[in-house]
Amino acid sequence: MEIFKEFTFEAAHRLPNVPRGHKCARLHGHSFAVVVHIAGPVDEETGWVRDFADLSTAAAPLLDCLDHNYLNEIDGLENPTSEVLARWIWDRLVPFLPELSQVMVRETCTSGCVYRGGE
Repeated sequence: MEIFKEFTFEAAHRLPNVPRGHKCARLHGHSFAVVVHIAGPVDEETGWVRDFADLSTAAAPLLDCLDHNYLNEIDGLENPTSEVLARWIWDRLVPFLPELSQVMVRETCTSGCVYRGGE
């Protein structure tokens, strides 16, 4: 069984490694959505895989770090693409959520990234 919890944050960034003239090289912002998935068996007593509050608790420090900030200034996010951000979030959540199965980052309504670990 797999469960998920969605979180949102607002942040600015620029992509320093895109070709000259690319619009993403300029400072801009997004309303990011992050969806954290965990997978595991349903506990017979509780009836759930894990309490959704556990996902919120694990994500809270990350959201505090990201929300209303300039992502490029955060250690490890100097080139804050969706792919880099998804891996950054994964690396910080997996110690608290070992059942983590995927992290999805959406930077717009139509564009995003899914990271499943191991890359």
